[in-house]
Amino acid sequence: MKAVLHESRATLLLAIPIVIGQVGQMLMGITDSVMIGRTGAVPLAASSFGLGVFNVFFIFGVGLLTPVAVFASRARGAGRHDEAGEFLRHGLALSLGAGAIEVVLILLMGMRLEWFRQKPEVLAAVNPFFVLIGLSLIPVLAYLALRQFAESMGRPWVPMLVILAGVVLNAFLNWVFIYGHLGAPRLGLTGAGISTLISRILGTAVIFAWLRMDPAMRAAWPRRWFAPVSWKRLRRMLGVGLPVSGSLLFEGGAFGAATIMMGWLGAVPLAAHQIAITCAAFTFMFSLGLSMAVGIRTGAAAGAGEHSRLRPIWLGGVGIGFALSAASAVLFLAYGRAIAHGFIGDPGVVSTATVLLVVAAVFQVFDGGQVINGAALRGLTDVKVPAAITFVSYWVIGLPLGYALGIRGRFGPAGIWIGLAAGLATAAVLLGIRFFRLTRRAPSMA
Repeated sequence: MKAVLHESRATLLLAIPIVIGQVGQMLMGITDSVMIGRTGAVPLAASSFGLGVFNVFFIFGVGLLTPVAVFASRARGAGRHDEAGEFLRHGLALSLGAGAIEVVLILLMGMRLEWFRQKPEVLAAVNPFFVLIGLSLIPVLAYLALRQFAESMGRPWVPMLVILAGVVLNAFLNWVFIYGHLGAPRLGLTGAGISTLISRILGTAVIFAWLRMDPAMRAAWPRRWFAPVSWKRLRRMLGVGLPVSGSLLFEGGAFGAATIMMGWLGAVPLAAHQIAITCAAFTFMFSLGLSMAVGIRTGAAAGAGEHSRLRPIWLGGVGIGFALSAASAVLFLAYGRAIAHGFIGDPGVVSTATVLLVVAAVFQVFDGGQVINGAALRGLTDVKVPAAITFVSYWVIGLPLGYALGIRGRFGPAGIWIGLAAGLATAAVLLGIRFFRLTRRAPSMA
C-alpha cells in the first residue's frame, strides 16, 4: 500500500498539468458548442455530425502518434535523450504524412456526406465547417506529437499554457466570426470552423518555438531534421501506433456511428447528443490526462527495468481515476438539466440531453477505467490484444446493443447510449485483466 501511495503522488504531480491541458483542449469544443448553440438547434446538430465524422480521422492520427510518448518516455527512462529526440522527429514526419492523406480523404468525403443519411437541413448547414475542421487536422496532429514529447520529457506545463491560451483565442475568434463583430461578416457555423483552424495553427507554431528554445530540451532536440528517416524506427513506431489507432478507432468509430444513428432519429436528438457527448467528453479529459501520466510512467519504469513499480503505478492511477469519475457522475445526476439548459434554450433538446446525461453518469466510471488500463498496457508496448478487446467491446457488444435498444427498440436516444455504456464496461474489465496478467511476469517486459 505504501508503494501505491508513493506512486499515486508521483503520477498525480505529472498528471495535473496534463489534465489541465486536456480539459483546456475540451473547453475549446465546449465553447464552440455553446456559441454555436446560440444560433439554433440545426447548426448545433450540424456541428455534432461534422465533428462526429472528423473525430474518426482525428482519433486514428492520435493513435498513430502514441509511439512518440511511449518510446520517448522509455528512452528517457534508459537515459537516452538523443533517442527520444529521434522519436519526436519521426513522429512529426508521421503526423505530416498521415495528416495530409487524411485531409484529402476528408475533402473527398465532404462531397458525399449524403451517404450518412442525415436530415436535409443538417446536410445543408454542415459545409464548409466540415472542410475547415478537416484542414486543421495537420496542425493539430503535429501539435500532439510535440506535446507528447514535451510531457514524456517531464515538461508538461508549457503545453498546458499553450492549450489554455488557445481556448481564449478560439472563443474570441468565435465571437468575431460566428456573430460578426469587429467588421467581420456573420458566418455562423462556418465562423467556428475558421476559428478552430487559426487557433490550431498558432498553437502548433508556439509549442514548436518553445521546445526549440528551451535549454532543458537541448540534449533531446533533434539536430538533423532533414536527415533520412530510419525505416527501422518507423516500423517500430508503426508496430505500436497502428494497433493503438485500431483500438482508438474502434472506440471513436463507435461513438461516431452512435452520432450517425442519433441523426436518424432527427435534429433534436442529434443536438441533445452533441450537448451530452460534449459534457461527457469534458469530464473524460480528467481521466484521459491521468491515463497519459500513467502510460508515461509505466513506460519509463519498463525502460529503466524497474518492473516492481508497474502494478503500484497502475493501481494508483485506477484509484485516482475512480474518484474523478464518481465526482463527474454525481455532477451529471444532480445538475444535468441545468447543464443542458446552459447550451441551448430549446425545451425538447434540453429534455433529451438531460436523460442522456443520466446514462453518461453511469458510463463515466467505465470510461475512466478503460482509458487508464489501455494507457498502462501501451506503456508496456502491449497493443495487439487490447485492439482486439476494444473491437469486441464496441462493435460486437456496444453498437449492436445500442442499435437494438435505440433504433429498433423503444428506448430512443437513451438506448443508443446504454449500448455505448455496455461497450465501455466490457473494455474496462478485459483491459484491466490483461494488465494484471502481464505484470505477473513483469521481468520479461523489457
